[in-house]
Amino acid sequence: MASQLIESHRAGAEIVTGDDICRKKSIELLEELGLPVGLLPLEDIEEFGYNQQTGFLWMVQRKKKKIEHTFKKIKQTVSYAGEVTAFAEKGKLKKITGVKTKELMLWISIVEVCATEASPEKVTFKSGAGISKTFERRCICTWGVQKAFWSSSSLFLDLPQRALAGGVANAE
Repeated sequence: MASQLIESHRAGAEIVTGDDICRKKSIELLEELGLPVGLLPLEDIEEFGYNQQTGFLWMVQRKKKKIEHTFKKIKQTVSYAGEVTAFAEKGKLKKITGVKTKELMLWISIVEVCATEASPEKVTFKSGAGISKTFERRCICTWGVQKAFWSSSSLFLDLPQRALAGGVANAE
């Protein structure tokens, strides 16, 4: 299903391939949207696409298998499918596919993530069932998570000075 959605938004989209550039572009977009850069810690990304006209974005992992990531500060495990899609707008990702979080012993789909201008230090995650949880932004975007994004030295050199001075999450 996600593949069909991706195909329908390819026309007019900026599409990049290769792990390093895909990570860099996804981080740039998250920063531009005002969302934590540690939000999508996918691995071995084959393709990243963003259709600015429709707001649709996608990330495809090379192995097309799900990965799990634990945000240690909030003790929250999140699963990312081989394809992750969303519609982006300032401060929000909505209609997300491919992202689930573990609550007790159940996996719950995350359909929206938002950070409002009124409370920029908070990030709210919403499920399809209407349940939401809000966390401190710094817990989603820690320097340890960011380091995983910039695994190559060329990307590390592109980091803004504010990130080097204590992490993007702490530089407002």
